[in-house]
Amino acid sequence: MDHEPIDEQLYQAYKPMLFAIAYRMLGSVMDAEDIVQEAFIALHKAALAPIDNIKAYLCKIVTNRSIDRLRQLSRQRKVYVGPWLPEPLLTNEFTESDPSQAFMRKESISTAFLLLLQQLSWVERAVFILREVLEYEYEDIAEIVGKSSTNCRQIYHRAKRSIGKDEEAIGFGHKQVDQPANLGLVEQFVHALISSDMSRLLKLIATDATLYSDGGGKVTAAVRPILGVERIISFFTGILKKQPPDFAFKFCSLNGQTGMVVYGDGRIYSIFTFQIKADQLSDFYLMVNPDKLISFPLQFELM
Repeated sequence: MDHEPIDEQLYQAYKPMLFAIAYRMLGSVMDAEDIVQEAFIALHKAALAPIDNIKAYLCKIVTNRSIDRLRQLSRQRKVYVGPWLPEPLLTNEFTESDPSQAFMRKESISTAFLLLLQQLSWVERAVFILREVLEYEYEDIAEIVGKSSTNCRQIYHRAKRSIGKDEEAIGFGHKQVDQPANLGLVEQFVHALISSDMSRLLKLIATDATLYSDGGGKVTAAVRPILGVERIISFFTGILKKQPPDFAFKFCSLNGQTGMVVYGDGRIYSIFTFQIKADQLSDFYLMVNPDKLISFPLQFELM
């Protein structure tokens, strides 16, 4: 897309918040980046007209364009081959000391939470994100989504009831993710898998664990979720045998939690994120869709 000049100070101030909205709405890094850029271009073009609240103006553009993009994608999503997963987001760069990144530190950026948001309608999703994640007042949300504050309150509570039990199940709103402990658990899993330590794997993976694999019909992937610890171990054992000779992996922070990038032949083959409950791996999210891996090497250095 053509880039027009934008106010760099405003861009740096509002981009983290706007990206937080768009990425949670869409589950796509590339689409979210494009929409944020479009919002600032629209602001630049509207510079001749007085804007009372720049923050609300930008949020409204991003929210509405995210909904428009979801509408465009709705037909593709209906015929999507296998499980749909959000694009992995590298979060190594987000630091606790940087207040501008607070929008990305929350557990609401996890793969499990992004999938939970898919259960909501587009407007419900927008209201829920603005209220629950960004902690906006209903009056501000009303201005952004073009509805009354009373209506926004009702939409939020309806969305909360719709996903409440699942939200509790994934630990949203609880203590911050313990990255060192989670990294240790994932490392143990990988080492047990490579060494074929079955007894260790059975302890590390929850009995009722589920694995979701997103190939988008572009590459070989499980078209249905794989249920149960034994089937998951069998699946991993099978793909481990198919890795290239120079197969390697790297642990990193993905979507605010411990993740793993698998690569070989100078390219990324797959990206894993995990859901951890009660010190066990409860859900596995495997991204192998090449369309969703395109932008990742740009923000990740293979070692």
